[in-house]
Amino acid sequence: MSTLDRKTVWVNEVIDKIIAKMDWVSDKSHNKIPYTTIDGEHDDRSAHNPTHSVDDGICWWTNGFWGGMMWQLYHATGNPKYKDIAEKSELKLDACFQEFDGLHHDVGFMWLPTSVANYKLTQNADSRRRAMHAANLLAGRYNPAGEFIRAWNDIEGEDTRGWAIIDCMLNIPLLYWAAEETGDPRYCHIAMKHANTTMNAFIRHDGSVNHIVEFDPLVGGVLQTYGGQGYGEGSSWTRGQSWALYGFVMSYNWTKKEEYLHTAKRVAHYFIANIPENGIIPVDFRQPVEPALEDSTAAAIAACGLIEIAKVVGSYEKGLYLDAAMKLLQVLDRSRTDWTASCDCILQNGSAAYHAKSHHQSIIYGDYFFMEAIFKLKGTDLYIW
Repeated sequence: MSTLDRKTVWVNEVIDKIIAKMDWVSDKSHNKIPYTTIDGEHDDRSAHNPTHSVDDGICWWTNGFWGGMMWQLYHATGNPKYKDIAEKSELKLDACFQEFDGLHHDVGFMWLPTSVANYKLTQNADSRRRAMHAANLLAGRYNPAGEFIRAWNDIEGEDTRGWAIIDCMLNIPLLYWAAEETGDPRYCHIAMKHANTTMNAFIRHDGSVNHIVEFDPLVGGVLQTYGGQGYGEGSSWTRGQSWALYGFVMSYNWTKKEEYLHTAKRVAHYFIANIPENGIIPVDFRQPVEPALEDSTAAAIAACGLIEIAKVVGSYEKGLYLDAAMKLLQVLDRSRTDWTASCDCILQNGSAAYHAKSHHQSIIYGDYFFMEAIFKLKGTDLYIW
C-alpha cells in the first residue's frame, strides 16, 4: 500500500470514529453547550442567568463551538439531528444580545460556527440577522487611533481599553463575511486594518507571536506587550501561534493579500521548527522543561491552518505543510484522544493557559478543530471562516 493510500485509510478510519462517538455524545448532550468535562461528563455553559459570571454562563466565548461541531457533522452525514441540535444551540445564544456586558471581541468565535454556518447551509434569514448583529458589535470595538479591535472589556477593574490579542485573527472573518454579504466595504476595511496592525505589532521577526499588545487607546502606538496565557512576556504561547498561523491564512483567503499569506507561512515555519520529536505540543514553546505542560488544542488548530496553507501554495511547498499537519493529527489520534464511552469529549490534554490552576483537560474547541482538520484532509469540511 502506498503512503498516500495509507493516509487515506487512516483519515477514513478517524472520520468513522468521530461519527460513531458523536452519534451517542450528541444524543446525551443535546440540551447542553459544553466547554469541558467533569468526571467525563460534558458541563453546560448554556444557562441564561444574569447573575452568572461570563465565565460560566451563556456569554462564555467558546459557546459557538458545540453548534459548529453539529454543523460539521450535519454537513458530513446529512443526519438532521445534528441540524436540530445546532439550531437549538444558536437560539440559546440570543440571550447574549440582551446580556450585552458579557460580550467582547469573541463574537466571531460565537456566531461564525453557529449563525454563519447555518446561513451558509440553509439560507436561514434569522441566522443572517444574528450574524450581522454580531458583526456590528465587533466593528464597534474598532479603535481608529491605534487601528486595532479592542479585545476584552475591563477585567476586575483593570483598564484594557488599549488591549488587543492574537486570538482576534479568528474573529475578523466575521467582518469579511459581513462585507461580502452586504457589499459594505467598511467591515472589510476594519478587518484589514486590524490584521495589518497585528502583522506589524504581534508577529516577531522569527515568526513567534505576542499574545497581548497594549496600545495607547487615545493616540495609538504600542505601550507594552504581555505574556498573557503563555509562560511570560517574550515567550511563545503555542495556541497563540496557532491562532496567528490559521488566522492570517484566513485573511489571505478573503483578501488575496500576499502579505497575509507570507505572515501565515512565517508563523508556520516557526511552529514546524519547534514541534518536538514526539509531536506533543507544549503550552509554550519557551516554557521550562518541567513541568511538562502540553496543549493538544494548539496542535489541532495549527493543523487546520497548515492544511489551508497547503491549499494555496505551489506544489513544491505543499508537502511541508501537509506533512506537519499529518504528524500533529496522527499523534493526537494515537495518544491524545478518547474514543470510549467514559468521556464525552474526544481530545484530551488541552490547557487554557500556562499559569491556569488546572491543565490537561478536555476543551470543546479542541474537539471542534480536530474534527475540522480531519474533515479538511478528506475534503469534506464546512469552511465557516
